[in-house]
Parts: sequence; structure tokens; C-alpha cells
Amino acid sequence: MAETRLDAIIIGGGPAGLSAALVLGRARRDVLVLDEGKPRNRVTKESHGFLTRDGISPMELRRIGLEQLAPYPSVRVLEGRAAEAAGDNGRFRVVTQDGETYEARKLIFATGKKDLPLEVPGLQEIYGRSAFVCPFCDGWEMRDRSLAILARGDHAMHMAKLLAAWTPQRTVLTNGEGGLDEAQIAELEAHGVAVRTGTIRRLHARDGMLERVEWTDGASEPFGGMIFASQLAAGSDLPQRLGCRADETGTVEANEMGQTSVPGVYCAGDAMTARYQIVHAAAFGSSAGAAVVGELMMEAWNGRD
Repeated sequence: MAETRLDAIIIGGGPAGLSAALVLGRARRDVLVLDEGKPRNRVTKESHGFLTRDGISPMELRRIGLEQLAPYPSVRVLEGRAAEAAGDNGRFRVVTQDGETYEARKLIFATGKKDLPLEVPGLQEIYGRSAFVCPFCDGWEMRDRSLAILARGDHAMHMAKLLAAWTPQRTVLTNGEGGLDEAQIAELEAHGVAVRTGTIRRLHARDGMLERVEWTDGASEPFGGMIFASQLAAGSDLPQRLGCRADETGTVEANEMGQTSVPGVYCAGDAMTARYQIVHAAAFGSSAGAAVVGELMMEAWNGRD
């Protein structure tokens, strides 16, 4: 049985979701944050690029976020997964995996992205320790090392150029799947970037730190770290099931305030952008929270429930 209708339900309790909850709580709005407690960045030891919180662990950032929501009695945080979402603007219904039902006037999806299985043997063991996906997040920690770039095509070219800010020692690994034409290979080599096209047998590491890459032909090469192109999927398909437009990766289309193509439904953070840094997620969450406050205010002003 549904409780009294809330002002908003926020699905996802990462930096985006908690930032949205903070704005709504400070505006004295009744809010439920529904979160599984399985953020994508839980594999990393530190988060970077967030002023005043540079180097903090993702779990500590979450702890502080929850602590700072505690003074606002209209905000409730519940651990659990949203299994269903239905309804329309002003009267949405969310059902959890445990069968609990909640109703709200607005929805904010801060469900992020999730990693698809890592197929290169040994990559999972070093992910978040010496293998990363974002130079802005972790490039400083790998500065001046010999870095492997596990990527193909335009992404490999982009990373090879970008990583020059952190190290001159860069090698692109295509893992036997092509993806670079002769002109691209020539351009990389002309700028001092080596290219290895062989198929990887395994990544060898000690205590999560990459030591060398072994290819199927028996050759191997030492490296001090890796940047790789992750394969991502939407953290939830509930926005699409509600009718929200999304691209082929599951990224939901939304404007700068998080409003989706469905009235009353908002998105924030990685669910609606490829800017995968916590500072961006928090900013998008704050914007979505403010947009919901504004929409609720106008509805009350105009006498609409």
C-alpha cells in the first residue's frame, strides 16, 4: 500500500542523487532517496577533482553526504532497488524489489551507469588500482609511468593525445581487433606513441598493480598502469520504460536542468551525461533538485496538485 504521496522520489544515492536530495530537503520538500548501495566507483580507492574532497574514498563521500542530509527531516533514505516505475506527472508510483510501493509527484533518476563484464584476463583484478578509465580522475596518480592504452579507433587516438599531459610513455594496445588504420598508426608513432596490435593473453599484476602485459604469441612488455575504454550500460531501464528518450547507450536525453522528454521525470549525473566525474554528477543533481522545487512551486501557485 502506498504511503502519502511524496514530493519526489530520487532513485540512486550517489553524488547526483544526494545532491538533489539536499536541495529538495532544504526547500522543505518530502523526499525519498532509494539506493542499492552499489555505486560504479566502489572499485576505486579514491575520488578526485571535487574541490574540498580531492582524494576521498567513494564510500567516505557517501557517508558524509548521508550525514549532511540528516538535519533535514523531510528527507528519507532507503536501501533498496526500484523494480517498477509507472504513472504520469503528479502521480508516479515506484515499487521496490521488496514489494514496497511509494507515490510521488516527481521522479529523479540518478541511476548512473554500470560496467559490462571486463573480458581481458586480469583486468578486473587491477580495475580501480592501476587500471582506470578517466585521466582527469586518476592521471595524476599515474604520472610519468609507462602507460598502456587499451582502446581502438578514435578513442585510442584521443587518449594517446590526452595522456601526453601526464606521461610521455604511452603505448596503444588494440588487443588484436584492429580499429586503427595505417594513417592513425603512423600518426601515433610520429608522436612517440607505440602501437601493439597483438591479442592479449593476460595482464600480470602484484597486489592490484599492473606489472606487464602478455600476448598470445608469448611476448610480454612491462607497464606501470593502464587506461582502458570501458563498456557501459544504463544503470536502470526504468526511465525508458516510462517513455523517456535515450540514445543507443541508454543515456537519457535531458536538458541542462535534468528535465527528460516525460513531464515530471528528471535525470541527473551519469544517467544523462558522459561527463563521468563526481563534481559533474553533484552539479547535475543540484540542478535537477532545484528544477523540481521550481516546478512544484509553480504548480502550487497555480492551484494544481
